[in-house]
Amino acid sequence: MKVAVVGATGMVGEIMLQVLAERNFPVTDLIPVASEKSVGKEIEWKGNTYKVVGLQTAVAMKPDIALFSAGGETSLEWAPKFAAGGTTVIDNSSAWRMDATKKLVVPEINASILTKEDKIIANPNCSTIQMVMALAPLHAKYDIKRIVVSTYQSITGTGVKAVRQLENEYAGIQDEMAYKYPIHRNAIPQCDSFEENGYTKEEMKLVRETQKILNDNTIAVTATAIRIPVVGGHSEAVNVQFENDFDINEVRQILSNTPGVTVQDNLETFNYPMPIYAQGKDDVFVGRIRRDESQPNTINMWIVADNLRKGAATNTIQIAEYLVVNNLVKF
Repeated sequence: MKVAVVGATGMVGEIMLQVLAERNFPVTDLIPVASEKSVGKEIEWKGNTYKVVGLQTAVAMKPDIALFSAGGETSLEWAPKFAAGGTTVIDNSSAWRMDATKKLVVPEINASILTKEDKIIANPNCSTIQMVMALAPLHAKYDIKRIVVSTYQSITGTGVKAVRQLENEYAGIQDEMAYKYPIHRNAIPQCDSFEENGYTKEEMKLVRETQKILNDNTIAVTATAIRIPVVGGHSEAVNVQFENDFDINEVRQILSNTPGVTVQDNLETFNYPMPIYAQGKDDVFVGRIRRDESQPNTINMWIVADNLRKGAATNTIQIAEYLVVNNLVKF
């Protein structure tokens, strides 16, 4: 199987390569792809050396699967070119997520909607993935009416430039900044650019993508996304109102039985999810599960996940695994 990783030298691309190796994905021919400035560079993968190629070269090589993590503009231009050659593209950018003709997939929730005809498949936003992983089984049982979510997002969601900014600020070095403000000892209430309604694109992704993945446009979602000086992963304070009442112990049991979700919710031992412990792991961690006493049928929970793994690379590769296992991609 020929597998292209588009954006192989970037932060998510590097994790994709790592996850491909960890999960023993059946790669016989790896094609690392990056921008022209990286063409010719060498990367090591599973004991072998590979030269980075450009997009045009990669298209001509006709990979069976192309894992994209190279930004929306690149995906809009090049994903159709790969698809036209028979390649199945799994795209990690926002380019195709809300396209009505494209599937938006979290494998544990809705992989069954995929078919052989799906040549461009969208990977959801990192903050959306971890939230719906916890909420999908509860929606099936209690029927979600409204979600209020505040996110506390890792700087790794911005990329290498943001990590460098934080490291420079730790060291007292003034250099190029990824944000308009210092991030060390700060919280910036802006993730991505603002839309006309006053919400950021990141906040509106949580609204639109949640409805699409759960296949229910009646779910009301409102979000506030905040960038904090953390590396390990994204955290979310989520308030969920259901149509039907619930038993709090049953909620914990449902979540404990959900593949890909780990419940950490023991107040006596101060056991609850934190990004420092989520880093490098693929599960979504849920804790601080408690009834909202201010109104009926409502629950609060705290959801944490590594945004580079389940929030990006791992989810992408899980989609690819589903395609292979179910013979939805030819190789």
